[in-house]
Amino acid sequence: QHTFTRMSIRPHNQTIKNQFLQELDASIKNQTFISLLMMNQKDGAGEISKIFVRLVLLKRGLMLSFVGRISNNDSTKNYTIDIGLKKIDELLENTFAQCELATTEAEYYLAYPEKGKGKLKKKTRKEQSELTANNSVKNSNIKSDKNYLVALGVIDENGKVIKRDKYRQINKFINVIDPILHKSGLHENIRVVDMGSGKGYLSFALFDHLQRTLKYKPHLTGIELRADLVSLCNDLAARAGFDDLVFKQGSIETTPIEKPDILIALHACNTATDDAIAKGIHADAKLIICSPCCHKQVRKQMMPDTEISSIVQYGILKERQAEIVTDTIRGLILKAYGYKTNVMEFISTDHTPKNLLIVAVKEENVVEPNQSYLEEIAALKKLFGITTHHLERLTYERVS
Repeated sequence: QHTFTRMSIRPHNQTIKNQFLQELDASIKNQTFISLLMMNQKDGAGEISKIFVRLVLLKRGLMLSFVGRISNNDSTKNYTIDIGLKKIDELLENTFAQCELATTEAEYYLAYPEKGKGKLKKKTRKEQSELTANNSVKNSNIKSDKNYLVALGVIDENGKVIKRDKYRQINKFINVIDPILHKSGLHENIRVVDMGSGKGYLSFALFDHLQRTLKYKPHLTGIELRADLVSLCNDLAARAGFDDLVFKQGSIETTPIEKPDILIALHACNTATDDAIAKGIHADAKLIICSPCCHKQVRKQMMPDTEISSIVQYGILKERQAEIVTDTIRGLILKAYGYKTNVMEFISTDHTPKNLLIVAVKEENVVEPNQSYLEEIAALKKLFGITTHHLERLTYERVS
């Protein structure tokens, strides 16, 4: 459901554009930004028909990713936030006459023609979700003193939700893992590793749920490459009184881990997801939970020479197909090593396009991978013209 309002229009189009850019800037700073679409070329002569903009987390930090449609192919460029905002300003000034901004709170439509009157419309989202009417955490599954949620900026001192998308993500994660934990039969002193823990939102929430709600005695280690986030999270853990929640600096690929009961890796980029899954398989983790992000390694290889080649002639369809194939192979590899595996929606695509969750529960000890699953993988690779899958290579090295 939506309520509609017409935003005030200033005397000239430049003011309208600046107002729109302010809304965009605020949505990124407030972490409510979902996506931006620029379209309708002013002169109709340029080769790029539209540009889609979203946020991506790369090794260089949080970036704005610009995907431009050229004929039937896509071209991607990544910019820092500041440079990206300037680029959007330039594109609106010189190239595109229309723009649509989607945030978790509203949708904005900008018409910015060379001639005629510009306009800016706002469509406010009326939330129908787990949030209560006053945006509090009363009905949350997160049971704690809330000090870490306040420190992380998820809620304020009065319990009002500030980062709605992050709050939903935390709750969804706890909802997914809770019934699995009840059935797992894991011992009281449970060991958890969070590969690529970032700012620690899910590390804190899971530790809190394990310790205070389920009455385990957890030890959780977050592995994160960025030293500033490691320092921040260790400080917050100390302030929250979470003595057995610690964060260490290191990469997913190279950091050794002790044998965990649970391994999680949420939004690890490209093959970092494979590195995390391989770590879990090699360590015989009882539970592996991953939310994949980026699928470049397979997408670059996809060159089918059969009728299926018609699918990959379009850039966006090739990207989506690469995601499906990549994560299907990941699931089959986990099955081959004795894991009961499920792939589910993590959170609505309104909040992030990277919304899948791979959940794998160890059911049997496997010395050699199940050959039938390996044959399925080989058939998929042949069908899509794929030579190698990174996780397959990592697990093959284990038994070679």
